Amino acid sequence: MQNQDETVSGASRGRIVMLVDNNVVRDSRVQKAAKSIADAGWEVHLLGCGSAKQGRSWMVGNARVRLLQVQHTLLRNRYGGLRATLRRPLAYAHPNVANYRRRLVQSRRADLAASRLTPGPAGPVRKGWLLTRRVTAKLQGRWVAVRVRQTDALTKARENPRSPLERLAVRFWLGLLGDRAWRVLDRNLWDWDSAYGKAIDKLEPDIIHANDFRMLGVGARAVQRARAKGRQTKLVWDAHEFLPGIRPWGAGPRWLPAMIAHEREYAAAADAVVTVSQALADRLVETHGLRHKPTVVLNAPVTAGESTSPGPVPDMRELCGVGPDTPIAVYSGSASVQRGLDVMIEALPRLPSLHVALVVATARSDYVKGLLARAAELDVADRVHVLPYVPFDQVVPFLAAADIGVIPIHHWPNHEIALITKFFEYSHARLPIVVSDVQAMGDMVKATGQGEVFRAEDLDGYVKAVETVLSDPRRYRAVYDDRPDLLHEWTWEAQAEILDGVYAGLLPSAGKRPTRTAPPPAESPSAASGDGHLIGAQD
Repeated sequence: MQNQDETVSGASRGRIVMLVDNNVVRDSRVQKAAKSIADAGWEVHLLGCGSAKQGRSWMVGNARVRLLQVQHTLLRNRYGGLRATLRRPLAYAHPNVANYRRRLVQSRRADLAASRLTPGPAGPVRKGWLLTRRVTAKLQGRWVAVRVRQTDALTKARENPRSPLERLAVRFWLGLLGDRAWRVLDRNLWDWDSAYGKAIDKLEPDIIHANDFRMLGVGARAVQRARAKGRQTKLVWDAHEFLPGIRPWGAGPRWLPAMIAHEREYAAAADAVVTVSQALADRLVETHGLRHKPTVVLNAPVTAGESTSPGPVPDMRELCGVGPDTPIAVYSGSASVQRGLDVMIEALPRLPSLHVALVVATARSDYVKGLLARAAELDVADRVHVLPYVPFDQVVPFLAAADIGVIPIHHWPNHEIALITKFFEYSHARLPIVVSDVQAMGDMVKATGQGEVFRAEDLDGYVKAVETVLSDPRRYRAVYDDRPDLLHEWTWEAQAEILDGVYAGLLPSAGKRPTRTAPPPAESPSAASGDGHLIGAQD
């Protein structure tokens, strides 16, 4: 067993170790799950990853959170001299070498120009010396330029998933090793195992709850080790995404095939699978041949009781510097190209009274900086407000200050199959929803009448949808009063009971869910680390 200071006090129905490949503070689903399951009588340890500057450990209700450091030692350096010679014979082995050579040529040209301007004898010797240097510099510059172009072309080819050589390499390793091919295509997955493995083993869990595809393999191998020592540890896989349908966010064209192979290898190792929608459950059964259909646990918001997070709910309108009569369209969640936030900025010149609030993890990402730069170009920067995440149990009242909740995501297979977190949060905030025509959310909004649907990436359609909602917002808000059954189903409290049932089914000795007294206010990671960041609400 682990040291006494690592346990969570109180009677326990069993020990659950939850795994997630992020810093926890930006992931509302894992925070809600950890807190609610701990409140149901389980001993819960939530392991995430973070830098040394972040809080190492804190409590979310009765659940303990601990961040581990991942050393990405095996993150593949894809620049090899041999492969460069074969693919682009004149290319430099690494882009850094190309940059160095290019800068060296520039410096020699500058030196030559300075020498020509330096006072000195104008005899034939000096002229011959300068001429020789000028010709040499020109030849060298042309040669380096050719090699730099070859290097740039090689870099693009290496990052192009449709490159014939890349496709051939991926097909070769998949054909040779099957689902084990991830061991060659992306060895970085072992770094996660190295970071989490000992911590999991030390806790000796009864159940390991692995969130998403990276942690699936980590959890499966931990279960194998536990069973080899005679413990009957169970594995729950929480599938958040349809991996073949996501827009790849890893580096390089081999990342997605590696992740898919990794998921396929370990999917069958799960004793129970939970996921976020019925459509995704069907896809998982079809893709992995699962013996049992996954249990659906919606990523719905916390709605019952007072917030246990420190501090009052922030006032969105105060943060934006606007009064109660100024309309605000809010977006809350991950900020990236496929989320389509650019349409919200481009529409502002045509919606002169509207303000936009982007509740995102950071204002320092390149994408968010690009949005702000575009707002400045359109002379609407004073109506765009980037706001930080708030604690997960304050999200709904925080969002309620807005007038419209926007979900402008693009068409990707993974976007079509589920009602995502912000959809439920907007609904409980009783906001009219303007959503792109992705299948699940578009169909739901059309069926309930709680908002308007526009064609994804269509500026005119988005502007029309916003204008329609602002012309009669009460009509859309009335849906929430008319359908209380809908909102009741879309609560984390209802979903937590489902998740508790999954655990109890794997561990019959756990017994029934007890009544727990309310925990003290949660200690936030900001209190532990002094970095001032809030617990986040994620997609």
